[in-house]
Amino acid sequence: MPRFHIETLGCPKNVVDSDKVRGSLLADGLTPARGPEDADLVVVNTCAFIEAARQESIDTILALADATKRGAKLVVTGCMAERYGAELSAALPEVDAVVGFAGESAIATAVSIGQQPTTAGSVPERVAGSVPERVAGSVPERRTGVRDLLELPRAAPGAPWAYVKVAEGCDRACAFCAIPSFRGQQRSRTPDAIENEVRSLVEQGVAEVVLVAQDLAWYGRDAGEPGSLAPLLRRLDRLGAHGLRRVRLLYLYPSEVRDPLVATMLELPTVVPYFDLSLQHADAALLRRMKRWGSGDRFLTTIGAIRAEEPEATFRSSFIVGFPGEHEREHDALLAFLDAAALEWAGFFAFSPEDGTPAASFPDAVASVVVGEWLRECAAVQEPITRAARDALVGAEVEVLVDELDSEAGVVVGRTHREAPEIDGVVRVEADWARPGALVRAHVTEAIGPDLEAKAAARR
Repeated sequence: MPRFHIETLGCPKNVVDSDKVRGSLLADGLTPARGPEDADLVVVNTCAFIEAARQESIDTILALADATKRGAKLVVTGCMAERYGAELSAALPEVDAVVGFAGESAIATAVSIGQQPTTAGSVPERVAGSVPERVAGSVPERRTGVRDLLELPRAAPGAPWAYVKVAEGCDRACAFCAIPSFRGQQRSRTPDAIENEVRSLVEQGVAEVVLVAQDLAWYGRDAGEPGSLAPLLRRLDRLGAHGLRRVRLLYLYPSEVRDPLVATMLELPTVVPYFDLSLQHADAALLRRMKRWGSGDRFLTTIGAIRAEEPEATFRSSFIVGFPGEHEREHDALLAFLDAAALEWAGFFAFSPEDGTPAASFPDAVASVVVGEWLRECAAVQEPITRAARDALVGAEVEVLVDELDSEAGVVVGRTHREAPEIDGVVRVEADWARPGALVRAHVTEAIGPDLEAKAAARR
């Protein structure tokens, strides 16, 4: 039986796509391999958000080409495949197929692996975009495309948490971002489809779902139903009776972080007070140049109001450093905002000019040496803030969702509501009796960088 391996790069939204591709390959008769060197089919789900991500994707493709066994098929999919399909096909002879979004649900067909139609036309070695449809009367025909990939069943999860994508695409026009050019406009899934997927995940042992989209707070707007995220949260909260313990939201555009969404997040027992805000900067004029909403003062007002209502609320954001037209004054405004906002978590990345975006041709570029200096200054302000927030938890009792066991160390590894999976720190708890998916009350004994050490207080 053919075996497959999937390598996923980029954001949590790509993780969801890979889960659906995995389910598609299982349905096509393939089984998971121990690693890329044992696989008959290796799939690389790429990221194309910024130049560094594209370079990582290329490096990974080449490394896997060297690692795969003789005769194995190497397929590139994801954002790079969609955006640069023809170029990748020409530049990477090591790759057997470049499959865009329209073909992600039928990757095995593109390289003739797994259950195949009884009669079929030729399949090109490299496919950019869609793949030939299956022949009626053989394997059941499956619709292709990003929307349909979202609706495909996913394989059983390997962790007690899972990302759930509620929409695809984006209707914003941020000057620096190319995502709408290849992900398209926003297309929201139906509440029924999302609830059914979450219910299925919970039935398979998932205790926390992390809702993701390019613009999560605008969920439902494209369907003529703005403000649909809060009602969706209420629907999902009812699954608490079936074992759902947490709902987490990622990627909230700051103008939409207001009631009734905020009130709903703070009211519902399953929804954690974790606010991942897409801020990008704090200087009002620079944000307008980015074609973004907001200002440092507006952001501080939003953050302060939420903290006044829920003191245990946690905030994360990411910021662009070195956007064209940024000078010392704008940079100083960002540093001042970081100091005043005291976000528990923050990330910083250098501006990357993206082909086809307005910002790629903006004048007044910032020298790379200056960007590097500014990045270090941002880290110098933020790191003590994050460290102080973690140190402040020493001595506190927290509720930890167990993600995995570390049997050699005799501890479990998990997270409180303050840590998003795979992004923030973790909590290591002396509670070897606990199992993944369990909630454990624990006393924090030490903070080590972003991570916490704790001792179990009681079983639950």
